[in-house]
Formats: sequence, structure tokens, C-alpha cells
Amino acid sequence: MSDKIRWGILSTGRIAGKFATGLAAIPDAELVAVGSRSQESADRFGDEHNVLRRHPSYEALANDPVVDAIYVATPHPFHKDNAMLCLEAGKAVLCEKPFAMNAQEAEEAIRCARENKRFLMEAMWTRFIPANVKVRELLAENAIGDVRMVHAKFCFRSGWNPEGRLLNPKLGGGGLLDVGIYTVSYASMIMGRQPDRIVSLADIGETGVDEQASMVFGYDGGELATLTCAVRTRTRHDALISGTDGFIEVHEPFWHSQGLTLVTGEGEETFEIPHDDNGYQYEAMEVMRCLRAGKLESDVMPLDETHAIMKTLDRIREQWGLMYPME
Repeated sequence: MSDKIRWGILSTGRIAGKFATGLAAIPDAELVAVGSRSQESADRFGDEHNVLRRHPSYEALANDPVVDAIYVATPHPFHKDNAMLCLEAGKAVLCEKPFAMNAQEAEEAIRCARENKRFLMEAMWTRFIPANVKVRELLAENAIGDVRMVHAKFCFRSGWNPEGRLLNPKLGGGGLLDVGIYTVSYASMIMGRQPDRIVSLADIGETGVDEQASMVFGYDGGELATLTCAVRTRTRHDALISGTDGFIEVHEPFWHSQGLTLVTGEGEETFEIPHDDNGYQYEAMEVMRCLRAGKLESDVMPLDETHAIMKTLDRIREQWGLMYPME
């Protein structure tokens, strides 16, 4: 591996641009290639982000010998196949969330990575934002005692576009897979396991996807998580972690927060923890740390947890009777 880890980005949409911007903040990372479904799109992205190698297909990017790692930034239904394409070509992969459409797809991608002995990680950037690293440190220090409850909300109101990614079932639309994944993954991070019981309700809209939903997770120790997500309703975007001796308020938006407040019997302390640039560089830095250490997965976002979270999402959708056309 060269002094710099050489990245490729698969797809040229909005999230791909954000990742490219974050990657530029890492001194030992280099964005060397982009792959799109057309030369025109690849060239446009290359011009915008100063990328020299511009491929008119995903296959060409996957087989580019100059590339060490690839960020998969396509819509949900294509994650599994795109990730496997890159893994089988010998590339390390950072795959955008949700990792796949369902647990079966997640299992296939993980098996592919392990059989090919290639690095794979879900791009849950929330895990690596400094404020959320601080949350884990406080919990490890038992700062609020035993964790008893987690509350997290991620709801926004999108425009009405039945053919767009957010509302189209053919593109894996709906709140759960788009923003609910953040709340479910956050509960998993805090509780360290998946729920034993799930009670949930969703409003299935005109296009057949969940426009808003609420979930209550129950754990055998009596702990609870209450989670809310929506793509047609606006709420605050904060998170609250409550324990036997206090609570932590994670300032909104919790998934890339820049601060938190710890409240205990000894008083209240606020931590301002700004992140550099746009925050997307931290997940890339984790991939690079793992690659340099010869690791095939991250301890912070391990593949078995990603698979378990997908199983939880499947359980929730089963309660709603929501299946996607490709399933």
C-alpha cells in the first residue's frame, strides 16, 4: 500500500459529493477515481472534485488497479451488488447506509467480503463523529450509571416526488431505511445489542412506503428505546440517553452532533465538540486505520452488528407488512 490510500467513489450523487469533500480533509488520503453509469456524469464529478481517473461504468472503477478502497454511494437497492462487485475485484469497500435492503442481502455481502478476505464496513458516519465518540467514552466511564432508556428522533419533511428516492418503493423509499436506520443504529450503539421485543407503528403513504413511524424497543434487562423517523414530518433531531444516575443530551442533529450535555446529581456539564470540515472524513479515517493495521473489519462498526441491525429493520417492516418490489 502506498503512503497515501487511494480512493474511488462509485456513483456521483449528492452523498458522493459530500464524501469527496470530507476525503479532501485527510492528508494521507487521495481521491484518484470515480465511476458512474455515463462518461458525462463521471467527467462532471471529476471536474468538480479534481478527480483524474473518470470511468463510465462501475465495473471499470472496480477493476482500476490504482484504487485501494471504494466508497459505494448508490441508492439502497444497489448497495449489495455494487459492494460485491468491488470486493470481488479485490478492493476494500465502505458501503453507504443502509448496508443493504434486508438481512439476507447483508449476509451475502458480508460472506463475499470474508471469502475474498477484503475489508468491508457500513458507512454509518455517526459512529465516528467526535461527539458520539465522547458519548461512548462517558458510558464506558459509567458517567450516568446503568443505561435505562434511549430516545432518538430523525424526521424531516421532503417535497412530494413519488418517483424520487425517498418515496419510490422501487428505490427502497420510506423513512425507516433512509433516516430510521440512524436511530436504530444509535440504539444498537448505546445498548450494545438488538431488542428482544419490538412494538412499532407506521403511516404507509400513497406510494406504499412508510412516511412516518415510531418504534419502541424492549430489552430483557428492562431497558427501553423509543425511536421516531419520517420523511414527510418535521421534528427536532436530538437524542437523549438516560441512566440510573443521570442523562446525556446529545445536541441536534445527533447523527453528526457537535456537542452534548451531561446531567448528574453533581450538576450539569456541557461539552462543545466541533468536528472538522463536513464530518464525512471520520468514517474514511476509520477505514484507513483498519487497512493500515491489516484488519478486515472495524471494531466500532463490525459486520456482525451491521447484519444484526438489518435483521431488526426486517422485523420492523414485517410488523408493517412492508416489502419492496425487489424482495
